[in-house]
Amino acid sequence: MIIFMVQQDSTKAVFKMSVPIFIELLLQLLVGNIDQIMISRYSQSSVAAIGNGNQIMNIVIIVLNVTTIASTILISQYLGAQNKRKITETCNVSLLLITLTGVTAAMLLCFGHNAIFTWLKIPNDILEEAGNYLSIVGSFAVVQGIYIAFAAILRSFGFMKQVMYVSVVMNLINIAGNAVLINGLFGLPQLGIVGAAISTNISKTIGLIIIFRLFRKNIDIKISPKILKPFPTQTLKDLLHIAIPSGGEELSYNLSQVCILKFINIFGTAVIATKVYCSMLANVAYVYSIALSQATQIMVGYLIGAGDLEKVKNRIWKTLLYSMVIALSVTAILYFNAETIFHIFTDDTQIISLGKKILFIEFFLEMGRTVNILMTKCLTAVGDVIFPVVIGIIFMWFFAVLGGYYFGVHLGMGLVGIWIAMTIDECTRGILFVIRFRSEKWRNKTLQVSERLSLAKPVENI
Repeated sequence: MIIFMVQQDSTKAVFKMSVPIFIELLLQLLVGNIDQIMISRYSQSSVAAIGNGNQIMNIVIIVLNVTTIASTILISQYLGAQNKRKITETCNVSLLLITLTGVTAAMLLCFGHNAIFTWLKIPNDILEEAGNYLSIVGSFAVVQGIYIAFAAILRSFGFMKQVMYVSVVMNLINIAGNAVLINGLFGLPQLGIVGAAISTNISKTIGLIIIFRLFRKNIDIKISPKILKPFPTQTLKDLLHIAIPSGGEELSYNLSQVCILKFINIFGTAVIATKVYCSMLANVAYVYSIALSQATQIMVGYLIGAGDLEKVKNRIWKTLLYSMVIALSVTAILYFNAETIFHIFTDDTQIISLGKKILFIEFFLEMGRTVNILMTKCLTAVGDVIFPVVIGIIFMWFFAVLGGYYFGVHLGMGLVGIWIAMTIDECTRGILFVIRFRSEKWRNKTLQVSERLSLAKPVENI
C-alpha cells in the first residue's frame, strides 16, 4: 500500500497519509484530555490533578515512543528496499523492547508516584487525587506501549485509516465510560477522578485488542520469539542508533516541561488549571503539524530506501510551508474565540483572562514549534540524528526552564513569563534547524544510509 501511494504525486501522497494520522493523533490526545474536559464541571482541583498526572504520563509515552520512532523509520526504509526479513526482525525487536519498557514504567508509576508528586510540589489539596489517577493509568503502561507499537507498524505499511478508526472506537468508549464512572450513572458509585482513570484503561485495552486483530489481518509479518533466535543484534543496534538520540530529545523536552510544571504549581490551583486548558488548546493547534511531519518522515524514509534522494529536500520544504500556515491559522481562530472556548471548561474569570493572554503568546510560540516538530523528525529520517538532539537539549533547558524560572518566578510574571520563555526556546531552535537544513550537511549522512540499505539484499520481495 505504501509503495502505491509514493508512486503518486508526493504532495498528494503526504496529505493522503497525514489526514488519518491527524485524526488518530487528535483522538489520542482526547483519550487523555477528555478526562480533563469531562471532569472540569465536576471539580477544578481534579482538572489540576489530572494535568499533573498526564504530564508524567506524557514522559512515559515518550519513552514508549522511542522505539516506535526508530521502527517507523527503519520499516519505511526496508519497504523502499523491499527487504521483508529485516522488516520482520525490526517489528519483533521493537515489540520486545517496548514491552520491557512498559512493564518497568508501570512498576515505577505504581510504587513511586508519591515521591514524584512530592518533588513536583503539587498543592496538598490535589495530591491524593493526582496519585490515584497516575497509579491507575500508569499500571496499564505496557498496554499503551504495545498499542503504540502495533499502530506504528500499521502506519508504516500505509494503514493510516484503520489506525484512525481504532482511535475513534477508543474515544467513544472512554467518553461513555467517563460519563458513567465519573458521575455514577446506572446505580454505580460516583468515582470522580478514579472513574476517569478506570475508563481510560478500559478504552486502551479494547483498542489494543482491535489493533492487534487488524495487524494479524493485514500485515504478513510473523510475531514470534523464534524470530529472536538467534537474536538479531544488528537490528537492535540499528533501532537504538535512531531511538536513543531522537527519543532523548523528546524525553528531554518532556522532562523540561515537568520542571516548568513545578514552577507553575507554586502559583496555585487556578493557574495550574489555566495551564492545563492552554496546553490542550495548543495541542489542537500543532497536532496537524505532527501528522504532516510523521507522514513526511515515512515518505522520506521510503525515498531514501528507494534511492531517490533528489525529492527529499523539496518534500520537506513544502511540508514546512503547509504546516506553518495551518498551525498559525488554527492558533488565530483559538485566540479570537478564546472567551467562548474557555467558557466550555470554566466560568472562573481569572482563568479565562489569563488563558486569553497565553493564547496570544501561543501564536508566536507556534511559529518555532512548527519548524521544530518537522525538522527534528526529518533530520532524523535523513540520518542527521545528533544535531537536533544536542541543540534541543541545550536550548530547552537554558531558555525554557531557566528562562521560565527567571521570567515567571524571579520577575513575578507568572504563567505569562513562563510562556514567553518557552516561545524564545522554540523560535531560537527553529531558526537553527532551518539554517542546518539549508546547509545540506545532512546529504552525506543520507547517502550513507542509502548505501547501507543497498547492501542489504532483499530475501523476499514485498
